[in-house]
Amino acid sequence: MTVKQGSFGRVRVFDDFLAPVVTAPTTSFTKFGNIGAIATAAATIAQTVDDGGGICTITTDGTDDYNCAVYAGVFKPANGGCVMEARFKIASVTTSAIFCGFSETLAVTTPVMPVSATGANVLTCAGSGGVVGMLFDPDCTAPDLWLAVAGDAAVEETVYPATEGITATYWNVVRVEISADKGDGSCYLNGKLIHTFPACVTTTDVEHAILMVSNRTSAASVLAIDYFYAEGGRDWADD
Repeated sequence: MTVKQGSFGRVRVFDDFLAPVVTAPTTSFTKFGNIGAIATAAATIAQTVDDGGGICTITTDGTDDYNCAVYAGVFKPANGGCVMEARFKIASVTTSAIFCGFSETLAVTTPVMPVSATGANVLTCAGSGGVVGMLFDPDCTAPDLWLAVAGDAAVEETVYPATEGITATYWNVVRVEISADKGDGSCYLNGKLIHTFPACVTTTDVEHAILMVSNRTSAASVLAIDYFYAEGGRDWADD
């Protein structure tokens, strides 16, 4: 049987937050502009009007280890690879952790950081599946550095420290790509390739594109997002 294909082989989502976001992230999946959102507890949002280009700011509930994620997907790398990119900043680098990249698993009620740091060890959270992306976590031994991370299941991650640190209230651009043929994961920070992890995810698994902030104290986290983009390939199979 001939596989029937249309004109739109790539599936894409992008939000520049030029239009107001009217629904704040909560404990069930929420439409957040053109993408989705989920939070451990209800968050609040604000639209920045004194900066051009469209910026949406999320403030989490002020409880330790509470998380909030914006996301898109799912994407299957085998269908032509996938890529995500986001530009964002956080108000504090001592009380907030950030993950930006791909995670196979995203909980439907209580989002969990796909990776987190404890001292020198960076671990996947249980049930995260295939993960690749950039992590900043003040609980890490080197808290001022971004880390490129990749791994699978609840095991210690492969870690590649970036030479670039993070500064509160300064913009960061993270781009993560997964190849279609081998599942290689490439992590970019502010236009620079930090590391490519060979065959770090299974290409036939599905992945969520995620930008997640996590409280590392009882202080609320403030995450400002300039844009969020994700792209993958369509599965044209008849079944």
